[in-house]
Amino acid sequence: MKVVIAGSAKLQNEIQKWIEHWNNRDGYSVLDYPKAIPQDNFDELYPGVHKNFFKNITEADVLFIANDRKNGIDGYIGVETFAELGFGLAQKLIYGKNIKLILANMPAKEVACYEEIVLWKKLGWVDEIIG
Repeated sequence: MKVVIAGSAKLQNEIQKWIEHWNNRDGYSVLDYPKAIPQDNFDELYPGVHKNFFKNITEADVLFIANDRKNGIDGYIGVETFAELGFGLAQKLIYGKNIKLILANMPAKEVACYEEIVLWKKLGWVDEIIG
């Protein structure tokens, strides 16, 4: 099963931990994950990296949200990661794609999308929250 990991590219240590987690599971392979983009040509590289990441979500069997602690907030989900999660959900709802949406952690109430995550979990749109 192909896994795309979404989350903050600033949390590279945590991302590496999740890559190992998924690649060590039988039958799972990480297709894409957040990578740090060099700042000297960020504006030039970002559009292609972003487009490719969304393309890989369309090919994934699992979209895993690596929402670890960031900025002092447990289960942090930033705007871009929420957009990626929404895109994965759109694949599921509109196109009937059999994609699992899995979160590492339940976001803290301070996270802007907390209420949506609670609702999506209640509706069965989020398949699993590990922590």
